[in-house]
Amino acid sequence: MIHLYWIALQSIWIKEITRFSRIWIQTLIPPIITTLLYFIIFGSLIGPRIGKMGGVNYMQFIVPGLIMMAVITNAYANVAASFFNDKYQRNIEELLIAPVPTCIIIIGYIGGGIIRGIIVGILVTLISLFFVPLQVYSWLILVLTSLLTTILFSLGGLLNAVFAKTFDDISLMRTFVITPLTYLGGVFYSLILLPPFWQVISKLDPIIYIINGFHYSFLGIAEMSLNITIAVLVIFITILYTFIWYLINRGYGLRT
Repeated sequence: MIHLYWIALQSIWIKEITRFSRIWIQTLIPPIITTLLYFIIFGSLIGPRIGKMGGVNYMQFIVPGLIMMAVITNAYANVAASFFNDKYQRNIEELLIAPVPTCIIIIGYIGGGIIRGIIVGILVTLISLFFVPLQVYSWLILVLTSLLTTILFSLGGLLNAVFAKTFDDISLMRTFVITPLTYLGGVFYSLILLPPFWQVISKLDPIIYIINGFHYSFLGIAEMSLNITIAVLVIFITILYTFIWYLINRGYGLRT
């Protein structure tokens, strides 16, 4: 039985990877172009006027956040689009009636989001080397933060796809939740620049803990405890996974 589950999991992973690989011009190139524009505008043009941020060059400061922003967006988008497309075409019903546990379905779909997010993160990192020299301060935190972040936002994309009723609905969470939280998550500024009240408000944004962990992994700068960063990610992953497992297991929005 375990062997059959492994075959099912591999099949979903292969399908997901093949899907975004075949349309790489739409899935892998746009985040590179967007990041290039950020580097040119915020790094090359505005950066010299700002000076240092967090004790390092402004361009170096924003690089980890830009990488993570691309990772978050693509991990989310991959799962949201893929799962909703399968739901819309009724392909998901084949999985629901097959002797495949709900956990295999979830892990299969988020696997595609994780891989696409990591690939985009690597590509954006390579592009950033043309602008600033990068040196990894902690490989452990880098790998752990990247993996947990891609899992979290892949689950977020899956949740959005479960509730979505039209193709337009899969962009709602990205437009009204992820994008605002990302821009307010410390990508372009240090938390210590904010007044005390807004520092407290900012700490309600889960993305600020992700950026904090990524800043530490590259620059050795941490404005909050790394234990809190990991704990926040694990807690949100657990909550989302449990909720999604319940919805899919009940067939919410999937069975007609």
